[in-house]
Amino acid sequence: MKLGILSVSLNVKDLNTSKVFYENLGFSVFGGDMEMNYLIMKNENSLIGLFQGMFENNILTFNPGWDSNANLIENFDDVRKIQKELIGKGTKLENEIAENTQGPASIMLIDPDGNTILIDQHV
Repeated sequence: MKLGILSVSLNVKDLNTSKVFYENLGFSVFGGDMEMNYLIMKNENSLIGLFQGMFENNILTFNPGWDSNANLIENFDDVRKIQKELIGKGTKLENEIAENTQGPASIMLIDPDGNTILIDQHV
């Protein structure tokens, strides 16, 4: 199963304070929008999403079809294929997508310790 690039989506209290903190750790803004209350920050191949007021807990986010620079990769598993495989293994999903669709879609699941995992395909 090819899940794509991993990033951590952090629920932050103050976006600007968190931005400065992660800049001090060597991260730079890679995407997002301060006015929309989120930034994507990058340090080499490490990605962190900073989200103010969008969700309660931190989330592990996988992006099928993207490399660490958000460039399209040719050989990836579509989120629908991943969904089918997970369901086949008895994994409970928080949401499902129709198998007869294509393009951008996402599924979410919770690991045994309550951590949210988002598999978010943008292509």
